[in-house]
Amino acid sequence: MIHERIRRFNTKDTYPEQDLDNDLCQAVVASGKLVFLRGQVSQDLNTNESLYPGDARMQARKAMENIELLLRESGSCIEHICRIVVYLTDIRHRNDAYREIGNSLRGVFPCSTGLVITTLARPEWLVEVEATAVIPEEG
Repeated sequence: MIHERIRRFNTKDTYPEQDLDNDLCQAVVASGKLVFLRGQVSQDLNTNESLYPGDARMQARKAMENIELLLRESGSCIEHICRIVVYLTDIRHRNDAYREIGNSLRGVFPCSTGLVITTLARPEWLVEVEATAVIPEEG
């Protein structure tokens, strides 16, 4: 089976300030069962506008909203997330970001890894959340 690629884009359009020309996508449905999501940030997926600069809580909320949207577009849903990776640019954002992420994942119980890193792709981004989910068998 060919992998389905959701919301394809090229970095020269998404990050015009950078000298990049990479073909990427927001999600890949592999073998019809697994959904791998690109790390999501507080960016409008339709306009590429960065939202909520300086507000880790709202950035985490928007990242989770993007994850929910991409999973629906991929044929899955938030309840089928198996793993998340959370990237923070400052450990002081942990409580705000994790509370929002936890609200979205109440009752899901995914495996989770959290990392504090120097920076994300854009300086205004404080939180990024990556997710892997399954598409449940019908029936």
